[in-house]
Amino acid sequence: MSQHRVAVIQTGTSLFDTPWTLERMEAHCEAAAAQGVELAVFPEAYVGGYPKGLTFGAVLGSRFPEGRDAYLRYWKSAIAVPGLETARIGSFATKMKAHLVVGVIERDGATLYCTALFFGPDGTLLGKHRKLMPTGTERLVWGQGDGSTIPIFETGIGRIGAAICWENYMPDLRQSMYARGINLWCAPTVDERDIWQASMRHVAYEGRTFVLSACQYMTRADAPEQYECHQGNNPETVLIRGGSVIVNPLGEIIAGPVYDREAIITADIDLDDVIRGKYDLDIAGHYARPDVFSLHINDAARRPVSFSEPVSALSLSEEEAE
Repeated sequence: MSQHRVAVIQTGTSLFDTPWTLERMEAHCEAAAAQGVELAVFPEAYVGGYPKGLTFGAVLGSRFPEGRDAYLRYWKSAIAVPGLETARIGSFATKMKAHLVVGVIERDGATLYCTALFFGPDGTLLGKHRKLMPTGTERLVWGQGDGSTIPIFETGIGRIGAAICWENYMPDLRQSMYARGINLWCAPTVDERDIWQASMRHVAYEGRTFVLSACQYMTRADAPEQYECHQGNNPETVLIRGGSVIVNPLGEIIAGPVYDREAIITADIDLDDVIRGKYDLDIAGHYARPDVFSLHINDAARRPVSFSEPVSALSLSEEEAE
């Protein structure tokens, strides 16, 4: 069967309150399930939050104590992958009987990553993608992903993958995903600008793929009172205005964009349109020129420290410990 119903969920984080964010997510999943969706995509950094407007106490060449406290607060709202929170998100997918893609802030040791998680309709955590290149000030608080987490998942509703926000502007990343036959391109983002719509249409048209871009809609009221963002403290101030959209393989917008409110945006799609689109443009196939251009992907995990044998934190003998 080539026809499916898909959705992007435009919603905001309850910043620094991950349990309440998950409550909100569950309600959105229930509403999407009632509409019969088989794939739902949530925005970038939805679980764990995108603290727009924070400076993290830094200027070029200096970091200040308030920034360290802000980072600690952010770290505490992030989640382990896998962990209790991912198990709960998996339960949402199970109840929906649908695939879920959701942006999270992943905590790995002391480092944070902007990550997209993929769940199957049985609740299984299929895998993750860590954002390769944080943008601007994001580089202060997020680590870089590597080539080991650029998955494409073969599912009953198509080949699913994700590029997070400005990763969509990385031509080599796009080509690596096109080459593996992606046809459900998930683009979690917080980019609210009008030009983002042009970017999503370009990716869809270039790759002859469906693009599902979910953007946060977040107001100052979604952040705690103690939140020194440069936009001010009026609860009605919009920090991220949305713009979620679904685009078909010919670059045509088929749902959205929606601004200035939460929304579940759905579209009925026909995956056969991917092949129809590639009739005259398959840039990883007949439109490629491997005799002129080549691309090598390093998909090995890049670990800063490797051990030849497992190392236990309790490796000292009782006598040594004494």
